[in-house]
Amino acid sequence: MHFAKFLDNKSIPPLWIEQMERSSCGVGFVADIHGNSTYHILDTALQCVCALSHRGAIDADMKTGDGAGVMTKIPYDLLRPEIEKSGHHLFKNEDLAVGFCFLPAKDLYAQVHCKKIIEETVLEHGLYILGWRLVPIHMDALGDKAQRTCPHIEQILLAKPLDRSLNSLAFEQLLFLCRKKIENKIAKQNIKDFYIPSFSSKTIVYKGLFVSPQLQKFYADLHDPLFKTPFAIYHQRYSTNTFPSWFLSQPFRMLAHNGEINTIQGNRLWTKAREKALEMCEPWGNEIENLLPIIPPGTSDSASLDHVFEFLTLSGRDTLEAILMLVPAAWQAEKHIPEELKNFYLYHELFSEPWDGPAALVFSDGKIVGACLDRNGLRPSRFRITSDGLFILGSEAGIGKIDEKTVLEKGRLGPGEIIAIDLEAKKVLRDKEIKEQVSSKYPYSLFLKNSQRKIGKRIFFADPLQNDPEELNKKLLCFGYDEEEIQYVLKPMAQKAEEAVGSMGDDAPIAILSDKPKILYWYFRQLFAQVTNPPIDPIREKLVMSLENWCGRLPQWLFTGPIDHEVIRLSSPFLFNEELEDLRSRPESSLQARTIQCLFPINGSEEAFLSRLWEIKMEAEEAADEGIAILILSDKGPSKELAPLPMLLVVGAVHHHLIRVGKRTKLSIICETGECRDVHHFACLIGYGATAVNPYLCLELFSSLHQNGAFGNLTREEIAKNYKSAIEKGLLKIMSKMGISTIASYHGSQLFEALGIGEEVINDCFENTPSRIGGLTYRQIAKEAIQRHELGFRDQAPKLMDLGYYRYKREGEKHALIPQAIHPLHVYVGLKGKEKAGQIEEYRKFSNIILSNGPISIRDCLTFRQQTPIPLEEVEQIEEIRKRFTTAAMSYGALSPEAHETLSIAMNRIGGKSNTGEGGEDPDRYSPLPNGDSKNSLIKQVASGRFGVTAEYLSNAAEIEIKMAQGSKPGEGGQIPGFKIDEVIARLRRSTPGVPLISPPPHHDIYSIEDLSQLIYDLKQANPRAKICVKLVSEAGVGTIAAGVAKAHADIILISGNEGGTGASPISSIKYAGTPWELGVAETQQVLMLNGLRSRVTLRTDGGLRTGRDIVIAAILGAEEFNFGTMALIAMGCVYVRHCHLNTCPTGIATQDPKLRARFKGTPEGVIAYLNAVAQEVREILASLGARSLNEVIGKTELLEQKSFPNHPKSQLLDLRSLLWKPEGMETEPRYHTWERNDPQGDRPLDELLLQQAKSAIRTRKSVLITHKVKNVNRSIGTQLSGTIAYLYGDTGLPEGTIQLNLSGCAGQSLGAFLVNGVNIRLEGEANDYVGKGMSGGEIVLKAPDYALFKPEENVICGNTVLYGATGGRFYGCGKAGERFAVRNSGATAVIEGIGDHGCEYMTRGKVVVLGKTGKNFAAGMSGGIAYVYDEDGSFPDNCNLQMVRLERFSDEDEAKDLQQLIYFHFEKTGSTKAKHILENWKKAKALFWKVVPLESPHTGKPKTVEKPQRSILQESKI
Repeated sequence: MHFAKFLDNKSIPPLWIEQMERSSCGVGFVADIHGNSTYHILDTALQCVCALSHRGAIDADMKTGDGAGVMTKIPYDLLRPEIEKSGHHLFKNEDLAVGFCFLPAKDLYAQVHCKKIIEETVLEHGLYILGWRLVPIHMDALGDKAQRTCPHIEQILLAKPLDRSLNSLAFEQLLFLCRKKIENKIAKQNIKDFYIPSFSSKTIVYKGLFVSPQLQKFYADLHDPLFKTPFAIYHQRYSTNTFPSWFLSQPFRMLAHNGEINTIQGNRLWTKAREKALEMCEPWGNEIENLLPIIPPGTSDSASLDHVFEFLTLSGRDTLEAILMLVPAAWQAEKHIPEELKNFYLYHELFSEPWDGPAALVFSDGKIVGACLDRNGLRPSRFRITSDGLFILGSEAGIGKIDEKTVLEKGRLGPGEIIAIDLEAKKVLRDKEIKEQVSSKYPYSLFLKNSQRKIGKRIFFADPLQNDPEELNKKLLCFGYDEEEIQYVLKPMAQKAEEAVGSMGDDAPIAILSDKPKILYWYFRQLFAQVTNPPIDPIREKLVMSLENWCGRLPQWLFTGPIDHEVIRLSSPFLFNEELEDLRSRPESSLQARTIQCLFPINGSEEAFLSRLWEIKMEAEEAADEGIAILILSDKGPSKELAPLPMLLVVGAVHHHLIRVGKRTKLSIICETGECRDVHHFACLIGYGATAVNPYLCLELFSSLHQNGAFGNLTREEIAKNYKSAIEKGLLKIMSKMGISTIASYHGSQLFEALGIGEEVINDCFENTPSRIGGLTYRQIAKEAIQRHELGFRDQAPKLMDLGYYRYKREGEKHALIPQAIHPLHVYVGLKGKEKAGQIEEYRKFSNIILSNGPISIRDCLTFRQQTPIPLEEVEQIEEIRKRFTTAAMSYGALSPEAHETLSIAMNRIGGKSNTGEGGEDPDRYSPLPNGDSKNSLIKQVASGRFGVTAEYLSNAAEIEIKMAQGSKPGEGGQIPGFKIDEVIARLRRSTPGVPLISPPPHHDIYSIEDLSQLIYDLKQANPRAKICVKLVSEAGVGTIAAGVAKAHADIILISGNEGGTGASPISSIKYAGTPWELGVAETQQVLMLNGLRSRVTLRTDGGLRTGRDIVIAAILGAEEFNFGTMALIAMGCVYVRHCHLNTCPTGIATQDPKLRARFKGTPEGVIAYLNAVAQEVREILASLGARSLNEVIGKTELLEQKSFPNHPKSQLLDLRSLLWKPEGMETEPRYHTWERNDPQGDRPLDELLLQQAKSAIRTRKSVLITHKVKNVNRSIGTQLSGTIAYLYGDTGLPEGTIQLNLSGCAGQSLGAFLVNGVNIRLEGEANDYVGKGMSGGEIVLKAPDYALFKPEENVICGNTVLYGATGGRFYGCGKAGERFAVRNSGATAVIEGIGDHGCEYMTRGKVVVLGKTGKNFAAGMSGGIAYVYDEDGSFPDNCNLQMVRLERFSDEDEAKDLQQLIYFHFEKTGSTKAKHILENWKKAKALFWKVVPLESPHTGKPKTVEKPQRSILQESKI
């Protein structure tokens, strides 16, 4: 099904947005270091890409892949006979160029026309046409979708012009120019399905819509032994969407990319801004116009990067320089970085902001082939070098058939590292050499010395004596401040240097449905990372983040040399008043500033507003023309006659206008604004183009409050510093939610969704920002600005009101859950007025108040179309409807044990499901109670902290939920304060009582969609009986992600809305992140239907579901199951006082305080009564719609229409037609799940064989030895085996060493995941990522083969994220590991001989010994356990994060002996020469060890093992 068909046929677009497509993949290259061209190189590359097919995805037709391909050197031996056949003679190989063309297949006239344009263009530039070659292909290798969309494929063979002398670069430049002209000509003629994969004299690309094994089957050339090349780049794509595209397959023309560019929106806009300034630049001269746009519309993030990389290198930049400029390392975090390299990065930031995000990039210009990783090292990249000069690099180890006895080196790329093969010089270029080479090419320090300037760090507040309270209030009201915001949002920042925290979610109207004149920031929602890229921890991993940016005129993009003008390096986007004055009055002629007043005359009404906005754009353009480098947009000076324009509107308008006229890079935009005060406001202004912001009015407010004694003993300087610190921390948090590290990348990135902004405003001021439901016009924005002005400058004395935006106030903003609604529900469930308990009229009072209180949510703006009703008795019964109900993930820790267990009992009684939340679950709850009730939560959550996640925990689940994000704080982690961690919670979470616990923002085994696919695979291995649910949060593009999740073999997808509750979250996240579930569910339904994936998965939703009406609307939009969180708590007695985060819950629900827990009055009967009433209301609505079951209305959006509210002008601006869009021609397609399970087809895990071989050992507990050779495709070895043992015996497992697995070769991902006691794994070879994650017992030993030519301690033995969330067991690794070794370790003991960055991050228990170097940021967030690091060169203290740990030497001889014994065990298990050397020199070596001890928990220990009743050996077991 092709999406364009629906766009062409419908005037109303769906919610899906093309720019939101995502992809990830497996990638790598093979090269001959000596530059020899052989078919063996290509053959090995094809083997490698086939070995990564599990990292790709398959379409709904079960055969079409998302794309695969190879890039090689032009195969001269293959093509020369073709040339000679046509009567031509090729004198030199270097004279040949090949254009690989995808031509329209079905429109033969268009096909011929494209070839005519190609021929005319190349001839016009003097190229000689040697002929066209029909590429031999086999269509039967393709899936149905790939066949339907397969282009006609030909190659045009070209020869270098004979009328001029062209060197290699000049020839490539000529070909590039020809290709761009061809593309532009064909695009102008609106010819579809045309694409040029490669057009070069050096390289050629074969690619298409394949799963990797189909690549060689489809292209006959790839079988031909004459296809000789010295290198081959390969790529297997995993797209979250499956709208077919041969063009988006990779490699592209210069690179292949595994990952995602988080900043792509801003990168594209800045590229557009820079290209406009390329008039008559070298080497293109007046031909530059023919190269634009550099990034064509409709390209993916990877393709966009490829276009820019290609342009820069063909314009003369060195290939290695260009890649380091676009994807720089986190150089600010390097304590010992060479000065020249630092200046190289600093200088190049003037020419390009980082293209930030997870990235393993493989690239080639034909002479150099190389690879690099992003600054955070978020994608795997392993390599091998052999004695015969073969270099193999890929996303996994163990790929490519080579003789392991020839391997000289096994390595990996770390964060920000690069490696390359110079095919002409015939050598490997290492990271250090490359960076020394590029940084010494020019004297960058001299370039910067002559141009770089700074501003002084000064703090300035208005003189408190000048503060006039009445005048201040006028301004505050004019800019939309109110008393509640000052008290609950702003003051905490000034007092504590932290954002304010709230709880219980958001039940206030979205801004477009508010009847208050809300400032424009309320209409923008922050985008965030989920699944396809990870968020960053802005606290524990702050070292990779930066708030520095350049201010002033940017140099021309292709320029290299000393800059002829000054630029300012700002350390922060926050400016105090005096810092702004410094910028306003610079002495340098090239740093002149101009201030534009952003005020309009109030008597001119909306016309004056619009006129002034247009004038400001013209004044900004004039300033750029006159050499102004710093443009200050100021709303200072509102008066009775003058009102301020919304600063966000002005910034967006100016930013986009200057881009359109090609003048944006001439100046920086600075905001001097009274409107901006909280973190979200700053983020919006910077995200839409402001370099820095001066919040003058908020500073004046704090000055006044200080004068009135509101801050106690804090000085004005402390208040100012605290406020700035809070804003900076908040900005880092918002950036980190999207996985962005630098403000330079966030600047202009527009990472927001508009919720209630009309099309005209979006197109003018916020171009390409998703805005899917219409909304505000310019006139409505002007009207609200005038209303705010009138509040401040009316005749009576101005007074700030409490508007109740954050919590309910009778005279303030509307809220859904008001006391008048909660009371009748409490009556109905028997908590109040017991004489009326169970009377349905009380529930109806609640339901009617919720409905009549609107419009608050999008669903309030929808109504049911009238249908022919049926009798109620014909509708499915309450018991059937209740089975679709679940309760939200709320952990034991967030909830009291009484509340948590009440929900479980209630849901189990009605056939629904409760959810453990993130805190694990007591095994005592797995067994039924004497009365038949069960406290077992059937949904077990796996969240980023992995607290309590063991094989036993997983094996007792009916469903396992992977929480990717939370509706009230998507993209963020969490922290449980120590006072909530009692003995029981500590036992369940494998931590220490009284010590805080940290949940990381990302899952550290999910940095991409294929990583999620791997975790789903792991969990299905651990418990084949359980379904897997993936929890996503509604945002623009969530449907696209959901399609990828369905292809990753999840069974259930949960779409959470922004109204969902939370135990604790920053208020800015509650209010400004995530969107309503209505949008997320509708988009997901639409995209899954279009992709043919809807039948595979169950769609569930939550986030503010309250009534039966909500359930039916959710079903009509596509949901099948319904999750209750806040309302389930209210049914247990919650009175919605929002104290969850304070541990002071007055009803004993969200507290661990024994005195408050004693007040708990909730009952399972009360929860069931509420859910029964909801189900009954669902039945009544279904009857009115003529439907006998929920299945009959799921996805039938024709049953809904938009509702009008004549007395609510803003709501009339909404356009909800996209929400109700349905694809034509799909009436017979399933609208809900029809597959019982969405398991991978044809998978035969090794564990199925292991279970048969270990059957007797599991039954009898007698030992068994099992031997196997393994490959990288053998994933999750030991996991299904462990899950089966845990299901039978719990985490107690089997006696030590019962099952011994001796493996040889390269193990795939997740070796020994969720391993249990009694299973020992010994691997002779190497392993990939995630070894031992979640293991609770057993042993894993990794060692190199005895025949290895390399030193094991100097080579890589395993990948990233080893022992993630492990709660027990032992690990011995003879070699080095990658990043995040022992992250969230909760009890495992490990010995390793070197690790990458972020080792022992968030560790809470266990013991780790590192017998070699560590990377940066060791022990960040480590609150328990202990680590020992052997530090031979004294570098470790610089690499250790001392925020939560201290370093000690040995003072206890017994402890030293324990360590000595552990190292001896390591030697005994692995034969480690490093361990042997340390033991032989113990007295000296002992003094070189550092002991890493958490500050709050100097002790470590092993969690108690809970004995579990044995199940029958035959019960639900594979044995």
